[in-house]
Amino acid sequence: MFPTAYVFSHKDGPSEHIFQHILPHTVSQQQRIEAHLNVTNFMGPPMNVPRLIPTYQWTPVELPDVCSSPNGVTGSSRKRRRHIHSQNDLKKQRFSSPGPSNQPARNDNFTSQPVARPVTGREACNSYSSVPACSSPTSKPGGCVPSLTGGSHQSTFNPSTVNDKLSQQILNLFHDCEQQNDDLEKKENCRAVLQRDIQTIFPGARVFLAGSSLNGFGSRTSDADLCLVFEEGLVNHRTDAVYVLSLVRKLFYSLSYIERPQLIRAKVPILKFRDRVSGVEFDLNFNNTVGIRNTFLLRTYAYVEKRVRPIILVIKKWANHHQINDASRGTLSSYTLVLMVLHYLQTLPEPVIPCLQMDYPECFNPKMDIHLVPSGPSNIPAFVSKNQSSLGDLFLGFLKYYATVFKWEKYVISVREAKTLPKTSCREWREKFICVEEPFDRTNTARAVHEKIKFEAIKAEFMESYQVLQLRKDLNFILPLKNTRPKR
Repeated sequence: MFPTAYVFSHKDGPSEHIFQHILPHTVSQQQRIEAHLNVTNFMGPPMNVPRLIPTYQWTPVELPDVCSSPNGVTGSSRKRRRHIHSQNDLKKQRFSSPGPSNQPARNDNFTSQPVARPVTGREACNSYSSVPACSSPTSKPGGCVPSLTGGSHQSTFNPSTVNDKLSQQILNLFHDCEQQNDDLEKKENCRAVLQRDIQTIFPGARVFLAGSSLNGFGSRTSDADLCLVFEEGLVNHRTDAVYVLSLVRKLFYSLSYIERPQLIRAKVPILKFRDRVSGVEFDLNFNNTVGIRNTFLLRTYAYVEKRVRPIILVIKKWANHHQINDASRGTLSSYTLVLMVLHYLQTLPEPVIPCLQMDYPECFNPKMDIHLVPSGPSNIPAFVSKNQSSLGDLFLGFLKYYATVFKWEKYVISVREAKTLPKTSCREWREKFICVEEPFDRTNTARAVHEKIKFEAIKAEFMESYQVLQLRKDLNFILPLKNTRPKR
């Protein structure tokens, strides 16, 4: 049984169903074995017992750079092949938008249809009881996403994408600020120890590292997000979260390596704390498994095209500098910013990145077992874009798009469908200033922007930075590099 300090006697505790899934004598056989193995999340040597959960490994693949003219866009576009039907049509209909007859039209701001993906073939995952395999018959073996244990992933950029001062500034800042292997190792070490200690009160629990620490967009100063998972679907992460996290907080008070545990009772409750050993700040949520799913979707986008990571990291630094990157203060979360950048890159006349959820639906199925999610996209090949615009041009284009082109009052940003969707009168979008669709649960990730004054401030920063950068072509005028680089 549990230690007496953790007896479930709180009068405001969750309903009885939660205990049916965390008491040792009712844990499933799979969970018993996992608890016995103390299976690590993503790294670390296995115990001397066969793993039942697939290891999370990627093999990097380098595709040759595409030559292009200095002005960026080359070649002709072709329409995406959406008329081809497959055995997966019925499955896709459950998670996709209405059929072509009643689908909303693409935003009139775009002058051409999406180009065809360079690699369109894929193998359906035969079963979610085994490691998913989502690969192209013409792709190189492995996939574009590097192994989490494979060391630093340095990319060689096409000279045409970094041939100007602004592009070089973006690339240099990215290299100075990107999360290093030792940063990730510190977070993973703490996660592994936490999982071991939490399993003393919740034997079937798993702790997953998520967010920017794993999705490829983290910096050296990024906090770490953790997700405490019981058997998915058997507990309610909203109604039971506060109670479960309060028990974990009580445990944390007894752990010498944890300091300042603080329970935040938000829409998604979190337990904030600091690891004394590494100095890293952590946010722990309970059973918010959509965060694990979107971590590996974003990680695939991060590595599917080499320019994605530098652009997004620098945009996050820019937004933070201008104080529009803090959901707790009514502005944009980092996750929302990332989705805004991906949407822009997807919807250019010549897209820089594909629509992964449409091209590889089997790899990002919202119903896939949570333990299989990290290995789902492991064989997706790199995307070879005909658009070879420079980093500087893409950054400037991003600012221009949201400053002068995108119609905030009319459209919802959808990375899931690589287009804008019309705002409807449903509660999720009604009277919201900024609407950005979460790719899995389809909620509004920008709901924190609920004050008009904050919304206007965000738009003003986009406009001012666009005008200044267009004139100066120097990142220092909108993001002082000396103050942005981490101190050595």
